[in-house]
Amino acid sequence: MTDKNEFTLETESAVEGSVDGVRNRQTVSPAEPGSDPSTPTDAGPGTPPAMDERSEQETFDGPSSEPDSDDDRSSSLLEPKLEGLKKLPQGTQHTPHVLACLLPDLPPRWRNWVIRGVFTWVMVAFFALIIWVGPLALMFTTLVVQVWCFKEIINIGYTVYRMHGLPWFRSLSWWFLITSNYFFYGESLVADYFGVIFSKSPLLRWTITYHRFISFFMYIIGFVWFVLSLKKRYYMRQFSLFAWTHVALVIVVTQSYLIIINIFQGMIWFIVPVSMIVINDVMAYMFGFFFGKTPLIQLSPKKTWEGFIGGGISTVILGMVMSYGMCQFTFFTCPVEYSEITDSLKFTCDPPPPAFILAEYTLPPSLARICIFLGGCETFMMYPFVFHSVALSVFSSVIGPFGGFFASGFKRAFKIKDFGDVIPGHGGMMDRFDCQFLMATFVNVYIWSFILESSPQKLLQKVYMLKPDQQLQMYNLLQDSLANRGILQP
Repeated sequence: MTDKNEFTLETESAVEGSVDGVRNRQTVSPAEPGSDPSTPTDAGPGTPPAMDERSEQETFDGPSSEPDSDDDRSSSLLEPKLEGLKKLPQGTQHTPHVLACLLPDLPPRWRNWVIRGVFTWVMVAFFALIIWVGPLALMFTTLVVQVWCFKEIINIGYTVYRMHGLPWFRSLSWWFLITSNYFFYGESLVADYFGVIFSKSPLLRWTITYHRFISFFMYIIGFVWFVLSLKKRYYMRQFSLFAWTHVALVIVVTQSYLIIINIFQGMIWFIVPVSMIVINDVMAYMFGFFFGKTPLIQLSPKKTWEGFIGGGISTVILGMVMSYGMCQFTFFTCPVEYSEITDSLKFTCDPPPPAFILAEYTLPPSLARICIFLGGCETFMMYPFVFHSVALSVFSSVIGPFGGFFASGFKRAFKIKDFGDVIPGHGGMMDRFDCQFLMATFVNVYIWSFILESSPQKLLQKVYMLKPDQQLQMYNLLQDSLANRGILQP
């Protein structure tokens, strides 16, 4: 062979696991017809002998070692595998057999419109039934939705990274879900609302006293469990799913916890925001379906400015009407509190919270003159909550949809249409509650910022958790303080 026929192949050793990008050079010649291409050929004259690959790597990087992770061998393994997601069920493509028989000749667009409308009313009826049962049923439903949404998110990660051959991923995910729920709900709900009930049992009292320690120990169990489950060649994928699980917990568990906290302030703080999201979603869909022409955002090509504006205006108007009607029933407005007399939770109050008591308001001078000219008066009676509902409706119609846009971007990243098919025509549970979780955070912040007042009942719950001698000491201190300030006559 002559030098003219020789050529040099360069391969980066980063593909083989080198972190410094050392290039291994090997001089080979084209294989002759009929020869084995894997058989090395002699180098041409004047060409130095090829350095052994292992010897060269040891020269630059020290003794070589086999890569511990399969991800180190090829960067393509870092990319998620999206082929398996095609097998995930899609709700908007799921047509119940009965409706498929009743709507055989409808175009796909109108068929989906009818199916979506039917199951919208089914969800509304189910929601009304849960409200009729009471606050505890709402809390239980919230927990069920939380678990289902977590399941849908985890299933996507499980499918993307093909972890079927690795142990304990599903078990670890559910363990962290249980740990998170125990921490959040035991931190405030049990102590503030069920403290007296738990204090009657020595074992349950112990779980409240050492709640944070138990929560931390449960998390450490999951953390050690994960480290012990690490499998050679799959480190990157396992750590990716570890992060995936924690992000899902932040999105799902935290928001559902805030929803239940809102319910304890009165069911109206749950029903009105949830209904506003539903009204905005339905009205935006209706306006966009019939009048939509101008695209709103690239993440959701079907969203239009016409639907966005029409849905927002409808949400404000219908939200105020619904709020005014609900303010007249203490069943919706009273907070959930523990009654020591009946030894149970009570859902009635007298009087209702200030936000649900009619108050007199004066119109601005310009509007007052117009009202008087038309035969009215310059003052009117209104529930303060109705004005609060305007802030809730504006947020639900302007910011709330961005929760849906976030979910749309997430689904587009993994090339799926829906999170699941539990609700035909709508998708998975997460598809219906993506905006609700964002709304729950705003409502909770709004309550704590503008509504919530110190409640003697909640303070008593904490006093009941003290030992008898500590309760007596607190009673004497409070009595002395009231007497010194002249509030309590000696």
